[in-house]
Amino acid sequence: MATMKSVLSGGKNEIEVVEVERPAPGPKDALVRIRACGICGTDTFFVHMGGTPYNNPDGSVVPLPLGHEPAGEVVEVGAEVTDLKVGDRVVVNPQGAPSGIIGCGGELGGMNEYLLIEDAVLGESVAVFPDELPFDVAALNEPMAVARHCVNRSGAKPADKVVVFGAGPIGLGATIWLKLRGVEHVVVADVIPERLETALAVGADAVIDSRNEDVTARLTALHGQAANALGQPRPGTDTYIDAAGVPAVFQAVVDAAKWNAKLVMVAVQKKSDAIDLGGMLRSELTLIASQGYPTEIFEVTAELAAHKDRFAKLISHRVPFSEVDRAFELALTPGAAEKVVVTF
Repeated sequence: MATMKSVLSGGKNEIEVVEVERPAPGPKDALVRIRACGICGTDTFFVHMGGTPYNNPDGSVVPLPLGHEPAGEVVEVGAEVTDLKVGDRVVVNPQGAPSGIIGCGGELGGMNEYLLIEDAVLGESVAVFPDELPFDVAALNEPMAVARHCVNRSGAKPADKVVVFGAGPIGLGATIWLKLRGVEHVVVADVIPERLETALAVGADAVIDSRNEDVTARLTALHGQAANALGQPRPGTDTYIDAAGVPAVFQAVVDAAKWNAKLVMVAVQKKSDAIDLGGMLRSELTLIASQGYPTEIFEVTAELAAHKDRFAKLISHRVPFSEVDRAFELALTPGAAEKVVVTF
């Protein structure tokens, strides 16, 4: 029996590396040898919990295979698969697996030596990327699709003034997509100076250290002065993107929003009852939620390859699979890493 190593959520704040049977593709399947897999905040959420409560009727936590940001190469194809061949370099749609979302509660995880692609269809379950795109950068495909959907939801136009809260991979990915879309002025706000340096390196026009600077005053200096529906002075910022997911950011936007501004929420919000709905009313603030990537998963692949050096700046740590424990330790330590990609 051929075996492979697979990473599961272990006890709370722990992972477990187990030896499992290597899957054999059926006639409609393909087998991919994983060459790189990113670690996402969702992975660390499952590790914090020690598994997932979502699959069990009684709410008990069960371990699950981790990893939904894989890139690899096809090593075997089923007899009925016509549009993929051995040697193709592919990124994966984690939401395209019949047995459940890969690495997010489904039967399969991408933080494995091999991944079975069930019902492998080019353009639906996988996309092929060119040789010049390194595997580690290709592993950003899934989070960059999340960021792209957020920018699409924003409807940002070239003349718009935009601020992105949160300079993690999604916020920085959104910054790159906004600039590639032709948006003239994009500001990034965060509390970690190193992340703000990365934001400037990938093309942000200005940054705000929101721990030490008055965000509203800085936005007014950068974007000019406007007003809310009652005529009270507000920064001229058109669109706010929340890629931070903390209630303080949401409230800061409500306090700063001019009449008819937009807030796009892409970060997973922690529950809060502290949001001033009356403030939203005074600005006629439009709240737009952005979840996943209904169409964007492979729409981003060619541009990821075309701008690979720019996207590569988002990766702070490349850790070999033999040290996967250290990779998760980095990802679980607040502020220790921007983006960790495990390489095989």
